[in-house]
Amino acid sequence: MVISSLADGIARRVETVGGAVSEAFFEPVIRLGVTGLARAGKTVFITSLIANLMDRGRMPGLAAQAQGRIRAGFLQPQPDDTVPRFDYETHLAALTGSAPHWPDSTRAISELRLSLRVQPAGLLSGLSGPRTVHLDIVDYPGEWLLDLALLDKDYAEWSASVLSRIEGRAQAAEFLAQAGATDATAPLDEAQAQALARSYTQYLGAARDAGFHDCTPGRFLLPGDLAGSPALTFAPMPRADRAPRGSLWRAFERRFDAYKARIVKPFFRDHFARIDRQVVLVDALGAIHKGPQSVDDMRHAMAEILGAFRPGRNAFLSRLLMGRRVERILFAATKADHLHHAQHPRLTAIMQAMLREAVDRADFAGAETRAMSIASLRATVEETRTHDGRELDCVRGRRLDTGKQAAFFAGDLPEDPGRLLAPAREGAQKWLDADYSVMQFAPAPLSLKPGDGPPHIRLDRAADFLIGDRL
Repeated sequence: MVISSLADGIARRVETVGGAVSEAFFEPVIRLGVTGLARAGKTVFITSLIANLMDRGRMPGLAAQAQGRIRAGFLQPQPDDTVPRFDYETHLAALTGSAPHWPDSTRAISELRLSLRVQPAGLLSGLSGPRTVHLDIVDYPGEWLLDLALLDKDYAEWSASVLSRIEGRAQAAEFLAQAGATDATAPLDEAQAQALARSYTQYLGAARDAGFHDCTPGRFLLPGDLAGSPALTFAPMPRADRAPRGSLWRAFERRFDAYKARIVKPFFRDHFARIDRQVVLVDALGAIHKGPQSVDDMRHAMAEILGAFRPGRNAFLSRLLMGRRVERILFAATKADHLHHAQHPRLTAIMQAMLREAVDRADFAGAETRAMSIASLRATVEETRTHDGRELDCVRGRRLDTGKQAAFFAGDLPEDPGRLLAPAREGAQKWLDADYSVMQFAPAPLSLKPGDGPPHIRLDRAADFLIGDRL
């Protein structure tokens, strides 16, 4: 075991050094990780980003494009032969076809390589011709990223933190009653263990639908071919002191450790450890609509995510990442097109406030972070309407449920983010002085000019922050 770990570590270091030398002297590679909290629009973001980097007419905020230094963008075979390819063409057809619709969500890891021919800037611009910069986009579920926090906990610590967070949630009532009535020191009964795991998994699904983000272990919701395996057959339990060997507690303890060793660590070793830049997509408007508890849970999730990017503080990650750090992390509030542009600064300020708190809670250092509000694909237009003698800045689009055009006013976000974050921290059940609504819009039919990608909001600025310095 020790010898194999040493050999793996040496091989990883050689691979890292070799990759660095290759990038420095030949064709640089940027590995961009893309993940999102539930229903944040990850597939649409990746599809629109690729389309707009290939046809850059709507990308003036990307400095290399504004300077005329990007000569071409084209897709190439991805470097990892064992990772599924991101199905860009199918997703783009869904968004831009004659009957546009949102593509199906991706529920596993995938990858795509986009190569850009770029003319160097500065002193090198007159000494060399264009070079090729490869952008490897790695798409993975946000639940897998939140699993990283498990590596620093044992089963007892994880159980205590989960049970304290979910106490009082209606979605958890059935599982909590079942767990409270179970004697974890009794001999393992496999049928009982499976029933507890099923009940906890049902809670996770209901919690995700209700707008909560602390849905770990992530593979319980996305089991794939691991469904029914012992590594996915455990649940948090009230602490059982002096639980004997062969008891339910000890079995769950072993299975929790197996989940970390066999599922979580390989993902971060094989994929996460190689990421240079990261974007985390967040449906902040959806969380605000669902209430203070959802906002506070999002704030907690952002801190957990930032904890994943501070390997110097975590012995597990220091070994897994071999000293590499993600250089830039963008937290992007999606669906900005559901608000009039006059409210975008307020949405961005809310994201910035949550990011600041997350940075403080994670004791984070080492990477540049930024918050932004974006729309990967703009599905609405803006208009002003008069209602009860008041002018309202609205957005209008095609409703997802009926297909009919509708104008929508979401409510005024507060200028001071503390008016949302303070009630969230204090455990308020609902907003006292406001009501924030959401409407689901379908993508609008598009008529794109040659050279233009799909319409968006600030996708060019997001791309400039994430990769602009490497172009």
